[in-house]
Amino acid sequence: MIRYDINKEILETIIDSAYERIVVVDQSGYITYLNRSYCEFIGVDIEEVIGKHVTDVIENTRMHIVVESGKEEIAQLHYINGTYMIANRVPILRGDEIIGAVGNVIFRDTEEWQQMNTHIKALMSQLEYYRKEWEKTSGAKYDLSDIIGNSEKLQQIHDQVQKVAASDISVLIRGESGTGKELFAHAIHQLSNRSHKPFVKVNCGAIPEHLLESELFGYEEGAFTGARKGGKPGKFQLADSGTIFLDEIGDMPINMQVKLLRVLQEKEVEPVGATKSESIDVRIITATNRPLEKMVKDGKFREDLFYRINVIPLTIPPLRERVEDIIPISNALIEKVTKKIGKRKLLLSPEVEEVLLQHHWPGNVRELENVVEASVHFANGNEITIEALPEYLKETVSLATGEKTLKEILEETERKVIKNMLVKHNYDKLKTAKYLGVSKSSFYEKLAKYKFKY
Repeated sequence: MIRYDINKEILETIIDSAYERIVVVDQSGYITYLNRSYCEFIGVDIEEVIGKHVTDVIENTRMHIVVESGKEEIAQLHYINGTYMIANRVPILRGDEIIGAVGNVIFRDTEEWQQMNTHIKALMSQLEYYRKEWEKTSGAKYDLSDIIGNSEKLQQIHDQVQKVAASDISVLIRGESGTGKELFAHAIHQLSNRSHKPFVKVNCGAIPEHLLESELFGYEEGAFTGARKGGKPGKFQLADSGTIFLDEIGDMPINMQVKLLRVLQEKEVEPVGATKSESIDVRIITATNRPLEKMVKDGKFREDLFYRINVIPLTIPPLRERVEDIIPISNALIEKVTKKIGKRKLLLSPEVEEVLLQHHWPGNVRELENVVEASVHFANGNEITIEALPEYLKETVSLATGEKTLKEILEETERKVIKNMLVKHNYDKLKTAKYLGVSKSSFYEKLAKYKFKY
Protein backbone atom coordinates (compact mmCIF):
# COMPACT_ATOMS: atom_id res chain seq x y z
CA MET A 1 0.00 0.00 0.00
CA ILE A 2 1.32 3.42 -0.95
CA ARG A 3 1.28 6.07 1.82
CA TYR A 4 1.08 9.75 1.02
CA ASP A 5 2.31 12.44 3.43
CA ILE A 6 0.19 15.57 3.12
CA ASN A 7 1.72 18.70 4.62
CA LYS A 8 -0.29 21.53 6.16
CA GLU A 9 -0.12 23.77 3.07
CA ILE A 10 -1.48 21.06 0.77
CA LEU A 11 -4.20 20.17 3.29
CA GLU A 12 -5.34 23.79 3.54
CA THR A 13 -5.43 24.04 -0.26
CA ILE A 14 -7.62 20.95 -0.43
CA ILE A 15 -9.99 22.29 2.24
CA ASP A 16 -10.11 25.72 0.59
CA SER A 17 -11.13 24.06 -2.67
CA ALA A 18 -13.66 21.80 -0.97
CA TYR A 19 -17.21 21.59 -2.20
CA GLU A 20 -18.67 22.47 1.19
CA ARG A 21 -18.28 25.57 3.29
CA ILE A 22 -16.19 24.71 6.35
CA VAL A 23 -15.71 26.47 9.69
CA VAL A 24 -13.64 25.45 12.71
CA VAL A 25 -13.97 26.94 16.22
CA ASP A 26 -12.02 26.46 19.43
CA GLN A 27 -13.38 25.35 22.80
CA SER A 28 -14.70 28.86 23.49
CA GLY A 29 -16.51 29.26 20.16
CA TYR A 30 -13.91 31.53 18.52
CA ILE A 31 -13.15 30.95 14.84
CA THR A 32 -9.79 29.34 14.11
CA TYR A 33 -10.44 28.54 10.45
CA LEU A 34 -12.95 29.47 7.73
CA ASN A 35 -12.38 28.13 4.23
CA ARG A 36 -12.48 30.29 1.10
CA SER A 37 -15.88 29.01 0.00
CA TYR A 38 -17.47 30.08 3.30
CA CYS A 39 -15.71 33.46 3.27
CA GLU A 40 -17.00 34.21 -0.24
CA PHE A 41 -20.53 33.14 0.69
CA ILE A 42 -20.85 35.47 3.68
CA GLY A 43 -18.68 38.22 2.18
CA VAL A 44 -15.77 38.39 4.62
CA ASP A 45 -11.98 38.15 4.50
CA ILE A 46 -10.32 35.33 6.40
CA GLU A 47 -8.00 37.80 8.18
CA GLU A 48 -11.00 39.71 9.54
CA VAL A 49 -12.79 36.77 11.13
CA ILE A 50 -10.02 34.64 12.67
CA GLY A 51 -10.24 35.13 16.43
CA LYS A 52 -13.80 36.47 16.36
CA HIS A 53 -16.61 34.65 18.15
CA VAL A 54 -18.58 32.59 15.65
CA THR A 55 -21.87 34.30 16.61
CA ASP A 56 -20.40 37.62 15.42
CA VAL A 57 -19.65 36.21 11.97
CA ILE A 58 -22.21 33.54 11.01
CA GLU A 59 -25.91 34.24 11.50
CA ASN A 60 -28.04 31.66 13.32
CA THR A 61 -24.95 29.55 14.03
CA ARG A 62 -24.98 26.79 16.63
CA MET A 63 -21.27 25.98 16.57
CA HIS A 64 -20.71 27.43 20.05
CA ILE A 65 -23.63 25.34 21.37
CA VAL A 66 -22.14 22.14 19.93
CA VAL A 67 -18.85 22.95 21.69
CA GLU A 68 -20.68 23.39 24.99
CA SER A 69 -22.97 20.35 24.67
CA GLY A 70 -20.49 17.98 23.01
CA LYS A 71 -23.35 16.64 20.87
CA GLU A 72 -23.03 16.46 17.10
CA GLU A 73 -25.77 17.90 14.89
CA ILE A 74 -26.07 16.20 11.52
CA ALA A 75 -28.15 17.37 8.51
CA GLN A 76 -29.72 20.32 10.34
CA LEU A 77 -31.51 23.16 8.56
CA HIS A 78 -29.51 26.41 8.83
CA TYR A 79 -31.15 29.67 7.72
CA ILE A 80 -28.41 31.94 6.38
CA ASN A 81 -28.26 34.72 3.76
CA GLY A 82 -32.01 34.49 3.19
CA THR A 83 -32.23 30.77 2.47
CA TYR A 84 -32.07 27.36 4.13
CA MET A 85 -28.90 25.28 3.90
CA ILE A 86 -28.05 21.86 5.30
CA ALA A 87 -25.44 22.01 8.07
CA ASN A 88 -23.38 19.44 9.95
CA ARG A 89 -21.69 20.33 13.25
CA VAL A 90 -19.35 17.92 15.02
CA PRO A 91 -17.32 18.41 18.23
CA ILE A 92 -13.55 17.88 18.01
CA LEU A 93 -12.20 15.64 20.77
CA ARG A 94 -8.72 15.12 22.15
CA GLY A 95 -9.22 12.06 24.30
CA ASP A 96 -12.25 12.94 26.42
CA GLU A 97 -11.69 16.71 26.15
CA ILE A 98 -13.67 18.86 23.70
CA ILE A 99 -11.15 21.21 22.08
CA GLY A 100 -13.40 22.71 19.43
CA ALA A 101 -15.89 21.89 16.68
CA VAL A 102 -15.98 21.67 12.90
CA GLY A 103 -18.99 22.54 10.82
CA ASN A 104 -19.83 22.42 7.16
CA VAL A 105 -22.67 23.71 5.03
CA ILE A 106 -23.59 21.54 2.07
CA PHE A 107 -24.15 23.12 -1.37
CA ARG A 108 -21.69 25.76 -2.47
CA ASP A 109 -24.07 28.22 -4.08
CA THR A 110 -27.75 29.04 -3.74
CA GLU A 111 -28.56 28.29 -7.39
CA GLU A 112 -27.44 24.73 -6.95
CA TRP A 113 -29.47 24.49 -3.79
CA GLN A 114 -32.59 26.16 -5.18
CA GLN A 115 -34.36 23.09 -6.51
CA MET A 116 -34.06 21.14 -3.26
CA ASN A 117 -34.72 24.29 -1.23
CA THR A 118 -38.02 24.81 -3.06
CA HIS A 119 -39.01 21.23 -2.35
CA ILE A 120 -38.13 21.56 1.35
CA LYS A 121 -40.03 24.84 1.66
CA ALA A 122 -43.10 23.14 0.22
CA LEU A 123 -42.75 20.32 2.73
CA MET A 124 -42.22 22.79 5.57
CA SER A 125 -45.33 24.69 4.51
CA GLN A 126 -47.33 21.46 4.70
CA LEU A 127 -45.75 20.63 8.04
CA GLU A 128 -46.68 24.07 9.40
CA TYR A 129 -50.29 23.54 8.29
CA TYR A 130 -50.52 20.18 10.05
CA ARG A 131 -48.79 21.63 13.12
CA LYS A 132 -51.40 24.37 13.40
CA GLU A 133 -54.19 21.87 12.92
CA TRP A 134 -52.70 19.71 15.66
CA GLU A 135 -52.49 22.71 18.00
CA LYS A 136 -56.20 23.34 17.48
CA THR A 137 -56.91 19.74 18.47
CA SER A 138 -54.43 19.23 21.30
CA GLY A 139 -54.33 22.75 22.76
CA ALA A 140 -50.59 22.60 23.53
CA LYS A 141 -48.60 25.33 21.76
CA TYR A 142 -45.30 25.63 23.61
CA ASP A 143 -42.35 23.44 24.52
CA LEU A 144 -39.13 23.96 26.49
CA SER A 145 -37.46 25.71 23.56
CA ASP A 146 -40.02 28.53 23.91
CA ILE A 147 -38.87 29.25 27.47
CA ILE A 148 -35.89 31.58 26.97
CA GLY A 149 -32.99 31.89 29.38
CA ASN A 150 -29.68 30.35 30.42
CA SER A 151 -29.66 31.24 34.11
CA GLU A 152 -28.81 28.49 36.56
CA LYS A 153 -32.22 28.72 38.24
CA LEU A 154 -34.07 28.33 34.95
CA GLN A 155 -31.88 25.44 33.85
CA GLN A 156 -32.68 23.66 37.12
CA ILE A 157 -36.40 23.96 36.33
CA HIS A 158 -35.74 22.67 32.79
CA ASP A 159 -34.01 19.62 34.26
CA GLN A 160 -36.87 18.99 36.68
CA VAL A 161 -39.45 19.23 33.89
CA GLN A 162 -37.55 16.70 31.79
CA LYS A 163 -37.36 14.29 34.74
CA VAL A 164 -41.06 14.38 35.68
CA ALA A 165 -42.67 14.84 32.25
CA ALA A 166 -42.70 11.17 31.22
CA SER A 167 -44.66 10.01 34.28
CA ASP A 168 -48.33 10.61 35.08
CA ILE A 169 -47.52 12.17 38.45
CA SER A 170 -49.38 15.34 39.50
CA VAL A 171 -47.41 18.58 39.26
CA LEU A 172 -48.09 21.86 41.07
CA ILE A 173 -46.41 24.87 39.44
CA ARG A 174 -45.81 27.78 41.82
CA GLY A 175 -44.71 31.26 40.93
CA GLU A 176 -45.61 34.93 40.84
CA SER A 177 -48.01 36.25 38.25
CA GLY A 178 -46.37 36.61 34.85
CA THR A 179 -43.52 34.14 35.37
CA GLY A 180 -44.73 31.79 32.64
CA LYS A 181 -46.36 28.97 34.64
CA GLU A 182 -48.61 28.04 31.73
CA LEU A 183 -45.64 27.65 29.37
CA PHE A 184 -44.14 25.07 31.71
CA ALA A 185 -47.45 23.19 31.83
CA HIS A 186 -47.44 23.07 28.01
CA ALA A 187 -43.83 21.85 28.04
CA ILE A 188 -44.56 19.04 30.52
CA HIS A 189 -47.41 17.80 28.33
CA GLN A 190 -45.32 18.03 25.15
CA LEU A 191 -42.56 15.92 26.73
CA SER A 192 -44.94 13.36 28.21
CA ASN A 193 -46.23 10.08 26.79
CA ARG A 194 -49.59 11.87 26.39
CA SER A 195 -48.20 14.50 24.00
CA HIS A 196 -50.31 13.13 21.11
CA LYS A 197 -53.45 13.43 23.24
CA PRO A 198 -55.51 16.53 24.25
CA PHE A 199 -54.14 19.31 26.44
CA VAL A 200 -57.05 21.19 28.05
CA LYS A 201 -56.61 24.47 29.95
CA VAL A 202 -58.97 25.76 32.64
CA ASN A 203 -58.61 29.06 34.49
CA CYS A 204 -60.36 28.33 37.78
CA GLY A 205 -60.46 32.01 38.69
CA ALA A 206 -62.09 33.15 35.44
CA ILE A 207 -65.20 30.90 35.51
CA PRO A 208 -68.16 32.03 37.67
CA GLU A 209 -68.65 29.75 40.68
CA HIS A 210 -72.14 28.61 39.63
CA LEU A 211 -70.82 27.47 36.23
CA LEU A 212 -67.57 25.85 37.36
CA GLU A 213 -68.98 22.38 38.05
CA SER A 214 -70.69 22.07 34.66
CA GLU A 215 -67.60 23.45 32.92
CA LEU A 216 -65.33 20.94 34.59
CA PHE A 217 -67.54 17.85 34.60
CA GLY A 218 -70.16 18.55 31.93
CA TYR A 219 -73.95 18.17 32.16
CA GLU A 220 -76.79 16.03 30.88
CA GLU A 221 -79.67 17.25 28.75
CA GLY A 222 -82.27 19.01 30.91
CA ALA A 223 -79.93 19.29 33.89
CA PHE A 224 -80.88 22.95 34.33
CA THR A 225 -82.71 25.76 32.56
CA GLY A 226 -80.85 26.65 29.39
CA ALA A 227 -78.92 23.38 29.23
CA ARG A 228 -77.89 22.46 25.69
CA LYS A 229 -79.91 19.74 23.98
CA GLY A 230 -77.99 16.49 24.25
CA GLY A 231 -75.88 17.82 27.12
CA LYS A 232 -72.27 18.91 27.00
CA PRO A 233 -69.00 17.23 27.96
CA GLY A 234 -66.86 18.96 30.59
CA LYS A 235 -63.18 19.82 30.46
CA PHE A 236 -62.23 16.56 32.17
CA GLN A 237 -64.04 14.50 29.54
CA LEU A 238 -62.39 16.52 26.77
CA ALA A 239 -59.01 15.87 28.36
CA ASP A 240 -59.58 12.11 28.64
CA SER A 241 -56.34 10.18 27.93
CA GLY A 242 -54.49 13.54 27.89
CA THR A 243 -53.62 16.33 30.32
CA ILE A 244 -55.75 18.92 32.09
CA PHE A 245 -54.14 22.13 33.34
CA LEU A 246 -55.99 23.82 36.20
CA ASP A 247 -54.60 27.34 36.42
CA GLU A 248 -55.27 29.54 39.48
CA ILE A 249 -56.23 26.44 41.50
CA GLY A 250 -56.07 28.56 44.65
CA ASP A 251 -59.18 30.47 43.48
CA MET A 252 -61.34 27.32 43.34
CA PRO A 253 -64.31 27.48 45.76
CA ILE A 254 -64.13 25.07 48.72
CA ASN A 255 -67.23 23.10 47.62
CA MET A 256 -65.67 22.47 44.20
CA GLN A 257 -62.43 21.37 45.87
CA VAL A 258 -64.36 18.48 47.44
CA LYS A 259 -65.69 17.36 44.06
CA LEU A 260 -62.29 17.74 42.39
CA LEU A 261 -60.69 15.61 45.10
CA ARG A 262 -63.18 12.83 44.42
CA VAL A 263 -62.40 12.94 40.71
CA LEU A 264 -58.68 12.64 41.41
CA GLN A 265 -59.17 9.79 43.88
CA GLU A 266 -61.78 7.77 41.97
CA LYS A 267 -60.67 8.70 38.44
CA GLU A 268 -64.26 9.26 37.40
CA VAL A 269 -66.58 12.24 36.91
CA GLU A 270 -70.31 12.64 37.31
CA PRO A 271 -71.84 15.24 34.94
CA VAL A 272 -74.47 17.58 36.39
CA GLY A 273 -77.85 15.86 36.16
CA ALA A 274 -76.35 12.41 35.46
CA THR A 275 -77.27 9.25 37.37
CA LYS A 276 -73.96 7.46 36.88
CA SER A 277 -70.28 8.31 36.74
CA GLU A 278 -67.90 8.17 33.76
CA SER A 279 -64.39 6.77 34.03
CA ILE A 280 -61.58 9.08 32.89
CA ASP A 281 -57.82 8.84 32.48
CA VAL A 282 -56.36 12.31 32.92
CA ARG A 283 -53.04 13.68 34.11
CA ILE A 284 -53.48 16.81 36.21
CA ILE A 285 -51.16 19.82 36.29
CA THR A 286 -52.09 22.75 38.51
CA ALA A 287 -50.70 26.23 39.01
CA THR A 288 -51.10 29.07 41.46
CA ASN A 289 -49.46 32.25 42.72
CA ARG A 290 -51.28 32.03 46.05
CA PRO A 291 -49.86 30.74 49.38
CA LEU A 292 -51.70 27.42 49.54
CA GLU A 293 -50.05 26.37 52.82
CA LYS A 294 -51.44 29.47 54.55
CA MET A 295 -54.82 28.93 52.90
CA VAL A 296 -54.87 25.36 54.29
CA LYS A 297 -54.22 26.73 57.81
CA ASP A 298 -56.97 29.33 57.33
CA GLY A 299 -59.43 26.68 56.13
CA LYS A 300 -59.66 28.16 52.63
CA PHE A 301 -58.04 25.22 50.84
CA ARG A 302 -58.51 21.55 51.61
CA GLU A 303 -55.42 19.92 53.05
CA ASP A 304 -56.15 16.54 51.41
CA LEU A 305 -56.49 18.18 47.99
CA PHE A 306 -53.28 20.14 48.55
CA TYR A 307 -51.29 16.94 49.16
CA ARG A 308 -52.98 15.29 46.18
CA ILE A 309 -51.90 18.00 43.70
CA ASN A 310 -48.56 18.87 45.32
CA VAL A 311 -46.81 15.56 44.58
CA ILE A 312 -44.16 17.30 42.47
CA PRO A 313 -43.83 21.05 43.20
CA LEU A 314 -42.09 23.26 40.64
CA THR A 315 -41.33 26.84 41.66
CA ILE A 316 -40.68 29.27 38.81
CA PRO A 317 -38.26 32.02 39.92
CA PRO A 318 -39.31 35.65 39.35
CA LEU A 319 -37.49 37.62 36.67
CA ARG A 320 -35.62 39.75 39.22
CA GLU A 321 -33.89 36.57 40.47
CA ARG A 322 -32.58 35.65 37.01
CA VAL A 323 -31.39 39.00 35.72
CA GLU A 324 -29.07 37.37 33.16
CA ASP A 325 -32.16 36.16 31.27
CA ILE A 326 -33.66 39.64 30.80
CA ILE A 327 -31.73 40.66 27.66
CA PRO A 328 -32.09 37.28 25.86
CA ILE A 329 -35.84 37.30 26.60
CA SER A 330 -36.09 40.90 25.41
CA ASN A 331 -34.34 40.08 22.12
CA ALA A 332 -36.62 37.09 21.55
CA LEU A 333 -39.68 39.26 22.23
CA ILE A 334 -38.40 41.96 19.85
CA GLU A 335 -38.09 39.37 17.10
CA LYS A 336 -41.59 38.07 17.84
CA VAL A 337 -43.19 41.54 17.80
CA THR A 338 -41.33 42.82 14.72
CA LYS A 339 -42.34 39.72 12.73
CA LYS A 340 -45.93 40.16 13.86
CA ILE A 341 -46.21 43.80 12.74
CA GLY A 342 -43.90 43.53 9.73
CA LYS A 343 -41.23 45.84 11.11
CA ARG A 344 -37.51 45.24 10.62
CA LYS A 345 -35.62 43.79 13.56
CA LEU A 346 -34.45 46.28 16.17
CA LEU A 347 -31.57 46.37 18.62
CA LEU A 348 -31.63 47.48 22.24
CA SER A 349 -29.43 50.49 22.92
CA PRO A 350 -26.89 50.02 25.76
CA GLU A 351 -28.81 52.59 27.83
CA VAL A 352 -32.06 50.66 27.45
CA GLU A 353 -30.34 47.37 28.33
CA GLU A 354 -29.12 48.95 31.56
CA VAL A 355 -32.62 50.22 32.42
CA LEU A 356 -34.10 46.77 31.81
CA LEU A 357 -31.43 45.15 33.98
CA GLN A 358 -31.99 47.60 36.84
CA HIS A 359 -35.82 47.41 36.88
CA HIS A 360 -37.46 45.22 39.57
CA TRP A 361 -40.08 43.64 37.19
CA PRO A 362 -43.00 43.09 39.60
CA GLY A 363 -45.02 41.82 36.61
CA ASN A 364 -42.20 39.47 35.53
CA VAL A 365 -42.00 38.25 31.91
CA ARG A 366 -45.54 39.45 31.15
CA GLU A 367 -44.55 43.00 32.13
CA LEU A 368 -41.35 42.74 30.07
CA GLU A 369 -43.38 41.59 27.06
CA ASN A 370 -45.68 44.62 27.39
CA VAL A 371 -42.68 46.97 27.67
CA VAL A 372 -40.98 45.46 24.60
CA GLU A 373 -44.14 45.56 22.49
CA ALA A 374 -44.79 49.21 23.32
CA SER A 375 -41.13 50.12 22.73
CA VAL A 376 -41.03 48.43 19.32
CA HIS A 377 -44.01 50.52 18.18
CA PHE A 378 -42.46 53.78 19.39
CA ALA A 379 -38.91 53.09 18.23
CA ASN A 380 -37.33 55.16 15.45
CA GLY A 381 -34.46 53.91 13.32
CA ASN A 382 -32.72 50.63 14.06
CA GLU A 383 -32.52 50.94 17.86
CA ILE A 384 -34.87 50.99 20.82
CA THR A 385 -33.74 54.01 22.81
CA ILE A 386 -34.78 55.49 26.16
CA GLU A 387 -37.31 57.70 24.37
CA ALA A 388 -39.26 54.60 23.21
CA LEU A 389 -39.71 53.18 26.72
CA PRO A 390 -42.96 53.57 28.71
CA GLU A 391 -43.10 56.65 30.91
CA TYR A 392 -42.70 54.83 34.22
CA LEU A 393 -39.37 53.39 33.09
CA LYS A 394 -38.19 56.81 31.89
CA GLU A 395 -38.95 58.17 35.34
CA THR A 396 -36.80 55.40 36.84
CA VAL A 397 -33.91 56.58 34.67
CA SER A 398 -34.22 60.20 35.78
CA LEU A 399 -34.42 59.21 39.46
CA ALA A 400 -31.36 56.98 39.19
CA THR A 401 -29.09 59.48 37.51
CA GLY A 402 -28.85 62.00 40.38
CA GLU A 403 -25.75 64.17 39.95
CA LYS A 404 -24.15 61.84 37.38
CA THR A 405 -24.88 61.65 33.68
CA LEU A 406 -26.44 58.48 32.28
CA LYS A 407 -23.20 57.73 30.45
CA GLU A 408 -21.22 57.95 33.70
CA ILE A 409 -23.63 55.63 35.49
CA LEU A 410 -23.54 53.08 32.66
CA GLU A 411 -19.74 53.12 32.49
CA GLU A 412 -19.44 52.73 36.25
CA THR A 413 -21.84 49.77 36.19
CA GLU A 414 -20.05 48.17 33.22
CA ARG A 415 -16.67 48.49 34.95
CA LYS A 416 -18.01 46.84 38.12
CA VAL A 417 -19.57 43.98 36.16
CA ILE A 418 -16.33 43.32 34.22
CA LYS A 419 -14.28 43.39 37.42
CA ASN A 420 -16.63 40.98 39.21
CA MET A 421 -16.74 38.60 36.25
CA LEU A 422 -12.96 38.59 35.90
CA VAL A 423 -12.68 37.59 39.55
CA LYS A 424 -15.35 34.92 39.11
CA HIS A 425 -13.48 33.39 36.14
CA ASN A 426 -10.01 33.64 37.74
CA TYR A 427 -9.04 36.46 35.37
CA ASP A 428 -9.49 34.23 32.29
CA LYS A 429 -10.29 36.92 29.72
CA LEU A 430 -11.66 34.59 27.04
CA LYS A 431 -14.02 32.85 29.46
CA THR A 432 -15.15 36.21 30.87
CA ALA A 433 -15.82 37.62 27.39
CA LYS A 434 -17.80 34.52 26.47
CA TYR A 435 -19.84 34.68 29.69
CA LEU A 436 -20.65 38.35 29.08
CA GLY A 437 -21.59 37.62 25.45
CA VAL A 438 -19.09 40.00 23.83
CA SER A 439 -16.43 39.32 21.21
CA LYS A 440 -12.77 38.99 22.23
CA SER A 441 -11.79 42.21 20.48
CA SER A 442 -14.63 44.20 22.08
CA PHE A 443 -13.73 42.82 25.48
CA TYR A 444 -10.07 43.80 25.13
CA GLU A 445 -11.18 47.31 24.12
CA LYS A 446 -13.22 47.53 27.32
CA LEU A 447 -10.27 46.32 29.39
CA ALA A 448 -8.14 49.06 27.85
CA LYS A 449 -10.87 51.64 28.33
CA TYR A 450 -11.17 50.94 32.06
CA LYS A 451 -7.39 50.43 32.45
CA PHE A 452 -7.53 46.87 33.73
CA LYS A 453 -4.04 45.36 34.04
CA TYR A 454 -4.72 41.63 34.12
